[in-house]
Amino acid sequence: MDLSTTYLGLRLPHPLMPGASPLVDDLDQVRRLEDAGAAAIVMHSLFEEQITLDQLGTIHSMEIHEGASAEALSYFPDPSDYRLGPDQYLEQLRRIKDAVAVPIVASLNGTTPEGWLAFARLLENAGADALELNVYHVASSPDENAVQVEERLLEVLRTVRRHVRIPLALKLSPFYSALANLAQRLDAEGIDGLVLFNRFYQPEIDIEALEVKPYLHLSDSSELLLRLRWLAILSGRVRASLAVTGGVHSAIDVIKAVMAGANAVQMVSALLQHGPEELQKVRTAVEYWMEQHEYESLAQMQGSMNLQRCPDPTAFERANYMRVLQSWRG
Repeated sequence: MDLSTTYLGLRLPHPLMPGASPLVDDLDQVRRLEDAGAAAIVMHSLFEEQITLDQLGTIHSMEIHEGASAEALSYFPDPSDYRLGPDQYLEQLRRIKDAVAVPIVASLNGTTPEGWLAFARLLENAGADALELNVYHVASSPDENAVQVEERLLEVLRTVRRHVRIPLALKLSPFYSALANLAQRLDAEGIDGLVLFNRFYQPEIDIEALEVKPYLHLSDSSELLLRLRWLAILSGRVRASLAVTGGVHSAIDVIKAVMAGANAVQMVSALLQHGPEELQKVRTAVEYWMEQHEYESLAQMQGSMNLQRCPDPTAFERANYMRVLQSWRG
């Protein structure tokens, strides 16, 4: 059974890999991921705020938060709360590269096209095989329009592209107003891969303490549906390879993602819940399903259910919307 695929220009034996998670902080866990057959390993993000804080010595000096109140600045974690500072992140990347043979994808998380992006070159020099840019930005200002939001993202890509030669992926939000058009613009700028999607963690309100509290919940398979839609829309319409992250827990989830157009499938929550060995279990189940359905290779089903095979995707999407509304029976 040929499960091989190409992601970010990297030829991989299969599409399954752990996405960004704290598992990479422990070398024993990293080795377990490799033993479980991970095709590649994505490190968790190093944050713009960490790099800028390290460069300037104090968060109060950061340009991206110029004019912010003391209360707003207090929202940020204390530097000691971060798992790895910039220097430690580079060292951990080197250790991981020495410990395992699979490709390692480093990750940067930020919002602005500032000097912190020069850190990408240090990640490349430390041995990263590729870089995932997680541009996590909530456009909450009424003075910022959609054009400005998208241009910031494009400028981040252009800046990093000037610094490194390794493949680049962008981890996108699903909330851009014209995502298909943005994907094509990113494609034209030379992005190597698009990761669908970032999970926006929603805050919880403590009505007794009158506080906003961070709330983290792991994903489930229901979150995959949004990703399947956009995989199907983008597949065949961009040169960049496509990865899915969020909601992949089973072999069926993997198969759906590949049929929709995914070149790579990232798992996180399932591995945190069940351990790195879950990766091997899912891969074995994918192989079994393909054998039962007489597939000889992953390439046979990759993109087989994308919307490029539909003559009018817009009409298809609207018709499907209408059918769903009519499907309820009390």
